[in-house]
Amino acid sequence: MPKNPPESMQHHLRQRLNHHARACWPHVDTITVSFRSGFAYVAAELPGEQSLPLCRLRFTGVLHTWGFGLYLADNDSYRDNILPSGLPAGSPEEALDCAGHIYLNTLAPAIRVPAGLVVLVGPPASGKTSFVRALIARRQIDAEAVVSSDEIRAELFGTSPAPAESDAADARIFEERDRRIVARLAAGHSAVAESTNVTPQARARLIAIARRFKAPVIMLRFTPDVTDLLQQHTERGRTDLTAADVRAYAAIMTRDAGADQLRSEGATSVHDVPGRRQATTPAEAAAHFSFVSQTRRARTSPSTPRTSADHHERPT
Repeated sequence: MPKNPPESMQHHLRQRLNHHARACWPHVDTITVSFRSGFAYVAAELPGEQSLPLCRLRFTGVLHTWGFGLYLADNDSYRDNILPSGLPAGSPEEALDCAGHIYLNTLAPAIRVPAGLVVLVGPPASGKTSFVRALIARRQIDAEAVVSSDEIRAELFGTSPAPAESDAADARIFEERDRRIVARLAAGHSAVAESTNVTPQARARLIAIARRFKAPVIMLRFTPDVTDLLQQHTERGRTDLTAADVRAYAAIMTRDAGADQLRSEGATSVHDVPGRRQATTPAEAAAHFSFVSQTRRARTSPSTPRTSADHHERPT
């Protein structure tokens, strides 16, 4: 009789599948894995104590490669199948994606984002701009809602990076960003802060603005694999940032922008945005979210004190 993998490998498999599911199917409570005769039976636990079988993984003796069998709901059985790669075996994430696209995507409710301040948090080239463009294309948000530090930099200093690379330039850019966010929140509209926002100092300034208008703060995290991040950086062709800069931003993100950290800083809610690591296009990622379109009731602040201009988010 085929043997089950050792306990340490079983634990690692459960961790990998649940980590992947949290990014791709946030409506799933947990992924459960039971082992019998060398097979791992994978199921999704949904709200309301509903358990949904997904697939069966065959232990091949190594941690990263498992045989794949899809659950057949019509006769409550499993059948060996081919992954999208064309192979009968692959990573646990590939198997979960294949089964999840069949059984979980149709059940996935959109994550509801209330009207307020939406803060994008992620290194350069992590997919923030592509995600925002997909939201606009799908008419989930208005283009006017997006306040982008990169666009403001281009407006103020043009395409030449030289005059824009200074602390004084950063201060001017982010003061203008804050002014536009304040104007939208004061009018009762939502605002999307599109900048890296990987440091607590940068987020604190945005949270302070939102609190003045009693607006909820929704933080959307972009956390691609470093290899994917560098590939996306190369594809963008930006010359003002080096690969070392991008790695530094990613390190700060890992250290200072975990979901629990963001909640402790005052985020009303925190959500991860799926991307290339989950084989998710920007349009597919945008479909995970539903943005409330109603205008918030305007709440004018009794005072609008100037905040520190120390916004510099370049890694040190």
